[in-house]
Amino acid sequence: MHELRIDSIEPMAQAVLGDDQLAGLVRSLPIAATIVRRDTSGTIRVVASNAVFEMLYGILSSQCEIPGFIVEEELLDRMMQQLEQGGVQLSERWSRPDPVDPREIDVSLARLGAVEDKSYYLASFIDRTTEMQNQRNLHREMLSDSLTGIYNRTGFEEAILDVLSDDAVHEMSDKTAKGANYAVIAIDLSRFSQVNEYAGAIVGDELILTVASRLKNMLRNRDILARTGGDEFGIFVHLGENSDDIDTICARLQSVFESPYSLSGLEVKMEAAIGVGLGTVGEDDPSDTIRQAQFALKQAKRSNNVELYRKEVLDISRHRFSLETDLRRALQNDALSLAYQPLIDLSTGDVIGFEALARWNDPDRGIIAPTDFIPVAEDCGLIVPLGRWALSTAARTLSRWDKVAGRTLGTRVGVNLSAVQFTRDDVASAVDDAIRNAAIVGNRLTLELTESAILSDPDRAAQAMESLKALDTCLAMDDFGTGYSNLAYLQRLPIDILKIDRSFVTEMLSDRDRVSIVRAVLSLANALGMETTAEGVETLELSNTLAALGCSHGQGYYYAKPLTADEALDFYLQRTKTGKA
Repeated sequence: MHELRIDSIEPMAQAVLGDDQLAGLVRSLPIAATIVRRDTSGTIRVVASNAVFEMLYGILSSQCEIPGFIVEEELLDRMMQQLEQGGVQLSERWSRPDPVDPREIDVSLARLGAVEDKSYYLASFIDRTTEMQNQRNLHREMLSDSLTGIYNRTGFEEAILDVLSDDAVHEMSDKTAKGANYAVIAIDLSRFSQVNEYAGAIVGDELILTVASRLKNMLRNRDILARTGGDEFGIFVHLGENSDDIDTICARLQSVFESPYSLSGLEVKMEAAIGVGLGTVGEDDPSDTIRQAQFALKQAKRSNNVELYRKEVLDISRHRFSLETDLRRALQNDALSLAYQPLIDLSTGDVIGFEALARWNDPDRGIIAPTDFIPVAEDCGLIVPLGRWALSTAARTLSRWDKVAGRTLGTRVGVNLSAVQFTRDDVASAVDDAIRNAAIVGNRLTLELTESAILSDPDRAAQAMESLKALDTCLAMDDFGTGYSNLAYLQRLPIDILKIDRSFVTEMLSDRDRVSIVRAVLSLANALGMETTAEGVETLELSNTLAALGCSHGQGYYYAKPLTADEALDFYLQRTKTGKA
């Protein structure tokens, strides 16, 4: 390969180009510029140049073994040939791939004419090296995590695309047996928020750095590690001829969290959720594989196991997202309703109240079970407006019942408060608004809380429950026995009713252990001065047994299925007359 050399600097003579001012113009240009000529033999030589060119030439030639090197002769030769075929000026970017001093130079060439079989051209050079290096450094910073120095989410995706476009990987793809030949692994630190909250952000940063270091040490040379979120990491790995290799890789990653982390004098035991997406070079979009790993990670957080992406996970996610959209619209259009299931006094048979149950009959989907739409509402934040709607509707129903009956009825309605709503909303304010707008007294409402709503933050729960009691409402603990209640908190909290979960009630006649559990709950409630309600009463025998054991109230299909508001009022008035359930 030839290079353009400055073998001699010929003076710009008026006899050659006919205008001495042209040489002066070259010397006055603020950028590196020179006039070059090509004679009949094809040799390219510098005729005249300015000081900026000579300085650039000095910089470049001093870093090269070949004196006089500035750009490849083939570049100027090719540009000259193009100009000879037509055109006035050409510009190209020239790169010098020198590992010590790489250069990026914009080269422009303009044809001046020919004299005595010699073609003359004005060549200019702009050194873009620093500019390009700054751009590359900025780009690198944009792709890197500022704390750990490894890739961030954007850099992770770009790095994967670069790797998968490599010829060596395509060769690997040809040799790999059927199935996936790469995997994306998503890792979430389960207790990172607690470490940040209790030990501070500095210790949290130290934890992230330590985890990143341990993960690096576990990976192979070709694997890619990234920090994709505050407490999330992503890993790209090549798989061998058997995609079952992923089991070995995940086991190795889990070992990273087996020993405690020493952080500023603290020893912290960490756990992590791991989700995996598998891909095949040339068939799968890496971006899809990354999303699949994220879907699998969500499942792993619930199951506490390493989860491999399954297509149904995406289908479920799409379904939930679609359900969220329709639920939002249903709330806006007041398209939901409440059903009311009677609560029976087991000692007298009287109807003492109802439990309000949310119902959704979508015109396109049909009847949607609360077990389907309540979790969606909790995930997307709709549980707060949904909960407030239920409180308001139940209170207004009680008020309407009183007007229809022509008197204040001695019945109450229980409304479920989601653990998420209890945490996010000012429930006391919501209840106060509901009873004031309906013009009823607080003891007409029973607020049903789950154990998880209380145990997630017992002190805050106690404070909120005291505020609810100040409104004269009744408080019930729903599904009692299915969680891990702390009896000390149970004694301290202003709970009026324990609701025994149906899982203990429905099978108690055929399972001695369940009878023992029900008997223990009843004894505990009695000792604490609380009433009890048994859910899932399906038969007369169950009803009589619960009454004999001393249970206060029963609820279930034996008495009635959930009723509309009008049906519930008729049921109450009829049973109040007869005194029977």
